[in-house]
Amino acid sequence: MSEDQRAPKGDPALAGHDEEAPDAGELLREVLLDERYEPGMRLLDRQEVPLADDGLPAFVPEHAPTPLRSSYIYLSVVALICGTTAISALELGARWSDPIVKVPVIVGSIPLFIAMGEAALRIARSVRAWWPISRGRALFRATWVATIGALALIVLAAVIAAIGA
Repeated sequence: MSEDQRAPKGDPALAGHDEEAPDAGELLREVLLDERYEPGMRLLDRQEVPLADDGLPAFVPEHAPTPLRSSYIYLSVVALICGTTAISALELGARWSDPIVKVPVIVGSIPLFIAMGEAALRIARSVRAWWPISRGRALFRATWVATIGALALIVLAAVIAAIGA
C-alpha cells in the first residue's frame, strides 16, 4: 500500500485498535497448565461442556482416569485377534478341543476380561456422576454395566468350554 492509501492515524474506525495481539507463548502456557494434559497428547482448545436442549450437560467430565486407560486399546486388539482366530477356526470345522481354538480362547480371554473390567469401571463411575444430574442417563449407563457383566459370563462359558473340551 502506498502512504496515501493507508488510513490516517486519527481515523475513528481504528480507534481502540492499538492493542497488541496476545503472546503465543502465554496462550501455550495456559494450555500446558491443564491438569488433563499428558506427554505426547495433542493440545486441544478446551471448551465449556455444551448443554443439550433439555438444559443438561452433554457429558460429565472424568475426574479420576482408570488405571489401564492407556493400555485399553492394546488389550482390546489382542482379544480381537484371538477371538477372530478362534471363531474362524470353529467356522472352518475345528472342534473346541483343537489347539487352534483352545489357545486363542484362553490367551484372548485374559486381556478381554481386563478390558471389560476397565470399561465397566469407567461406566460405573459415570453412573455415579450422572445420578444427581439425570437419573435416566445414569440408568442407561447402569444397563451397560449389566450388559458388560452378562458378556463376561458368556466369555467365561466359552473359556470353560475350551478348557473342558
